[in-house]
Amino acid sequence: MIRLSPPTAARRRSLWLSAVAGLLTATAAHAADYPPVTDARLIQAARDDGWLMYRRDYASTGYAPFDEIDTGNVGQLKLAYELESGLDVGHESPPVVNGDYLYVTTPRSRVIALQASTGKPLWTYEHDLSDTGLKTVCCDVVNRGVALYEDKVYMATLNNDVVALDAVSGKPVWKKKLEKPDVGYAMTLAPLVVKGKVIVGVSGGEYGARGYVAAFDARTGKPLWKRHTVPAPNEPGGDTWPKGAYKNGGGAAWLTGSYDPDTDTLLWGVGNPGPWLATMRPGDNLYTDSVIAIDPANGKIKWHYQYTPNDTWDYDGTNEPVLTDITRDGKTYKALVSASRNGWFYAIDRSNGQLIYAEKFVTATSVKGFENGKPVTDEAMRPGIGKEVFTCPSFLGGKNWWPISISADTHYAYVPTLHSCMTIKGVPVSYKAGLPYLGAQFKVMRDPAYQDQWGSVQAIDINTGKQVWTFPSALPWNSGMLSTAGGLVFSGSADGYLHAFDAKTGKVLWKSPQTSSGIIGVPSTWRVGGKQYVGIWAGWGGASPIWGGEMAEDKRVRDIPLGGHLYVFSL
Repeated sequence: MIRLSPPTAARRRSLWLSAVAGLLTATAAHAADYPPVTDARLIQAARDDGWLMYRRDYASTGYAPFDEIDTGNVGQLKLAYELESGLDVGHESPPVVNGDYLYVTTPRSRVIALQASTGKPLWTYEHDLSDTGLKTVCCDVVNRGVALYEDKVYMATLNNDVVALDAVSGKPVWKKKLEKPDVGYAMTLAPLVVKGKVIVGVSGGEYGARGYVAAFDARTGKPLWKRHTVPAPNEPGGDTWPKGAYKNGGGAAWLTGSYDPDTDTLLWGVGNPGPWLATMRPGDNLYTDSVIAIDPANGKIKWHYQYTPNDTWDYDGTNEPVLTDITRDGKTYKALVSASRNGWFYAIDRSNGQLIYAEKFVTATSVKGFENGKPVTDEAMRPGIGKEVFTCPSFLGGKNWWPISISADTHYAYVPTLHSCMTIKGVPVSYKAGLPYLGAQFKVMRDPAYQDQWGSVQAIDINTGKQVWTFPSALPWNSGMLSTAGGLVFSGSADGYLHAFDAKTGKVLWKSPQTSSGIIGVPSTWRVGGKQYVGIWAGWGGASPIWGGEMAEDKRVRDIPLGGHLYVFSL
């Protein structure tokens, strides 16, 4: 087993010099073996033997057409290799694989390269965070992975750098800083590369940071465009904010978006407005809690759909838009689907942003229905200064950042689900850079409709939005989903098991030996030499144990052990 010790302060100060001096090494033979990640390969990533980007393909399906591991033999899965990170915080990155090269990130902006078939260490890059107090990083010091292009690996960092590394040696190629650290901004997402551009979004909605999506030249790091997600008064949507409020309006774009090559369009989710207390900012507050369609050439917004207008519950809209075809009422749509934090499962026409349908997938009381395709919120569920309400779901959402997967075989979406509600009331707040900008007090508690159940995995028919099967969990379900042509769905549990479900029925066909920690990571799968592997980080952390209220206080949750540990399985 490979173990990596946590970085000391002295090590962090010398990281950049160490990398340049040659601590990150590889041979010329290795370089010859590295298959370049071209635009054509990224377009065809769904069929690649590797796992070339965060959600495998531009459509963000999290589905692999591999069937070497299937419903008949999954019970024979064994541990192929493992790795310890030495860090006791949340581990969320999927293994990203090209050829026989595997890349994962850890908390605190570290990249590890391994041989994908054996786990042999190749190099480690530790980003210099010595200038950063990390006081404005919301919800743990996590990182959700890398992007690949040509011969480089790209990471977005907690101190707002975008870094390009040589894929074979780990040597830094370029670095660009977007913002100063500790003033409200951070980055935790995996970048997305489209047509030679590295595209990232910022975090910081809880600190009043005005969100944006930005693009850089993949080869040189040259900034190409920057699109704010909260418009100024003279821009479209600017009239949905009171005077001056846009400057600290939140709208962070903190999860990786999707890309539609057919229309040459980025689809990107946008987070909550700031402050949380909506009485301080009357109006719809575009483009918060929305999915926006962006021209990747220049960052121009083509259209938007807003999931929760004038959000006052921190429902966000950042969840990954998954691009898929659906058939409803005899008509086929080029759609995007999203399981929103507000408790509704949305299907939207991705050509124009029009709602196709929305169905509840958990108890949802704040968004009560729809008129002319637009969500309608319940005024009785809106908190105010001194006014406390009980509403569902909690701000953690019916689904938080953990990505869904859609199987090309069943046409089901597999949704990691949280069953929680909250009390929330407004409190006075004023903006100050680097401090939380909420205007709310809140506590998470269990949904009364679910006895002794914090979470579940559920399958939803994407043509109808209706649940097909569910797997209940006493603990929260905080791991991403992976589906395969072998008829399987993989996801990890908070008590430290990787599960393999029958994609059609939800029956558990295999459960790994218990891992070292609870799992909030995103699984991925790849093939090397015709052999299929499945990998996932164990490493409890993230938002649930920090902001989880009664859920975090549950003894079963408090007793979840910590520690980052990568597990890779094969037959």
